[in-house]
Amino acid sequence: MGKIVFFEDKDFQGRCYECSSDCTDLHPHFSRCNSVRVESGCWVLYERPDYMGHQYILSHGQYPEYQRWMGFDDSIKSCRSIKNVYGHSYKLRIYERPDFGGQMAEHTEDCPSVQEAFKFREIHSCVVMDGAWAFYELQNYKGRQHFLERGDYRQHGDWGATSPAIGSFRRITEF
Repeated sequence: MGKIVFFEDKDFQGRCYECSSDCTDLHPHFSRCNSVRVESGCWVLYERPDYMGHQYILSHGQYPEYQRWMGFDDSIKSCRSIKNVYGHSYKLRIYERPDFGGQMAEHTEDCPSVQEAFKFREIHSCVVMDGAWAFYELQNYKGRQHFLERGDYRQHGDWGATSPAIGSFRRITEF
């Protein structure tokens, strides 16, 4: 397991809360989150309770303000530790249509541009065969993030996306 510390104010100031396990509702511990220190492990932060809303994937490091983790605001209401980041191989299959239809591409490395690498603009379904991955709505690992772990994702909504537009993806590793 990892360890993460949430702070209500920027630059690691104000009330703080240490966490070393998954938490479905952080609201009782703090009202807002403006800075984070990831002391160990990799984490997914969610803007709403029960692992809902925008997702932010953070690895070991210091984030003195929410913009540093590409946050839209100071709302963090749940979190969970990412388990498949140590010594694993990485492999996924992406499909241009729902239910694993259309063109398929298998990948084991980071991909800064889905359109350039695979000649299709949207990923409608995916099978994560090994490791943990982050999908980004824009190229070069920018925009909304989506966490995927081992499993079948028959449609883009299965990984929490409102659109199948995926610009890039990469492996989640412990640095």
